Amino acid sequence: MNTPFPPVEPPRTRVRFPDPRRPRSPEVLAMGCDFSPGTLLHAYRSGIFPWPHGDARDDGAPLVLWFSPDPRTVFPLDAPPHWSRSLRRTLRRHPYEVTVDADFPEVMRMCGETRANNTWIIPELVAGYVRLHELGWAHSVEVWETTGAKRTLVGGIYGVAIGGMFAGESMFHVRTDASKIAFASLVARLQQAGFALFDVQVQNPHLESLGCVEIARSEYLVRLEQALALSPRISK
Repeated sequence: MNTPFPPVEPPRTRVRFPDPRRPRSPEVLAMGCDFSPGTLLHAYRSGIFPWPHGDARDDGAPLVLWFSPDPRTVFPLDAPPHWSRSLRRTLRRHPYEVTVDADFPEVMRMCGETRANNTWIIPELVAGYVRLHELGWAHSVEVWETTGAKRTLVGGIYGVAIGGMFAGESMFHVRTDASKIAFASLVARLQQAGFALFDVQVQNPHLESLGCVEIARSEYLVRLEQALALSPRISK
C-alpha cells in the first residue's frame, strides 16, 4: 500500500510513562496492553518500547511490559557498514527481489510464525502496528523469491520511523541470509535518506554479528532527541 508522507498524527494518548532520563530509572517502566497509535508513538518518542511476555495476567489479558533498557543497542549510521565477507558476497549475488512496504502485515505475521517458542508478537500488537503502518509511521522491508509465476516472501524486517529515528522491531527468514539481506537493505535506505538513529533495542549474538553496538541509555536518549527533530523519508 502507499503509506502517507508526512505520516498522519493520531489522537494523543492519555498514557503517561515515567521519564527514563531520571536518575536510577528502572528498565521496566510500565505494564499495560494499550497498543493504540498514540500510545505507541508516545512510547517511542520517550525512548520506550513494548515487549509482551508469554505469560498472561490474572484476567487473561497478555502481560505487556514497557522497556527502556540500559544499555541500548543501535546500528551505527554515521559510517559505511562493515559487513562480513560472506554477507558482502551474499548481497552481491542473491537472486531475490527487495521491496519496501509491499506487505507489512505479512512481514509481521511471518516474524511471529517463524519462531520456535511462543512469540511476543500477539494479535493485539499486530493490530496496533498495522494501524501505525496505515498512518505512515511503521514500515517493512520484504525479500521475495520468484519461482516461475510464484512470488514467495522469504525474509523481512519491520519497525517504526519517527523523524530521523528508525526502531527495528523484528525480522525473519525462511531462506538462508534473507533476514540479513532485509537488514542490510534497510540500513542502505536509512543512510541514503539521512536517518540519524537505527535503534535495535537489545543486543543479541545475531545483531552483534551485523555490527550493532551498545550505548548507555543516557546517550541513546540524547541521540533520540536529536533524531526526532529530523524529517527524512525512507525510499522505496
